[in-house]
Amino acid sequence: MSTAPTSTRCLIVDDEPLAHQVLTRFIGQTPGLVLSGQCRNAIEAHEYLRQHPIDLLFLDIEMPLVTGLQFLKTLQTPPKTILTTAYREYAYDGYELEVLDYLLKPFSYERFLKATARYQLPAPSLPDPATQEYLLLKDQSGLLKVPLPTIRYVEGCKDYVKIVTDAKTYLHHATMQKMTDLLGTRFVRAHRSFIVGAAHIKRLQPDQLILTDGTSIPVGNSYKVEVSAYFKK
Repeated sequence: MSTAPTSTRCLIVDDEPLAHQVLTRFIGQTPGLVLSGQCRNAIEAHEYLRQHPIDLLFLDIEMPLVTGLQFLKTLQTPPKTILTTAYREYAYDGYELEVLDYLLKPFSYERFLKATARYQLPAPSLPDPATQEYLLLKDQSGLLKVPLPTIRYVEGCKDYVKIVTDAKTYLHHATMQKMTDLLGTRFVRAHRSFIVGAAHIKRLQPDQLILTDGTSIPVGNSYKVEVSAYFKK
């Protein structure tokens, strides 16, 4: 006899009321997530964690008295953590603490889903674009199907993107954000100018990715947490 999937218990730790509202709404509309508690600072969070089991922690960094990073370092067995902050400069610190992801405020529901997917949640109701097997590109002859597994990386070039595949390179009129949305979770944003096919990553180094064909892709400071989490997964 099958059993119902266990819900992932979430705790929000943030001193901003608006952040609580946004996260509460996103958690509430995501299958597999349940909001167990909310805290305004690290002191409250420490006491809450002492009394309640938590699976997933949404942790702000800039808080009074004790920052989120200082708080996280005090936990002997911290829950899986997603950092939420308005400041890019903390990305490397989160990378060092091996957090699941780094959400830069304000973030969309789609970006929230991408972060929480790293906790291996049940599939959300919002469809993942990467369930498609190909990317549609328009050329002089019409629409061309480019299989997603063949795409090694995408490089931003002003108003265009360069799509590098196993066979050839395509130039496509699109923004990097648009490509991120189209490609879905099989790809990871490594830099403001690069999106990489996860299947083509061979090695992660401090400031770059080495692909299976030997290509070196830079890793931007604000993307290190996301790349590290994806590589480990």
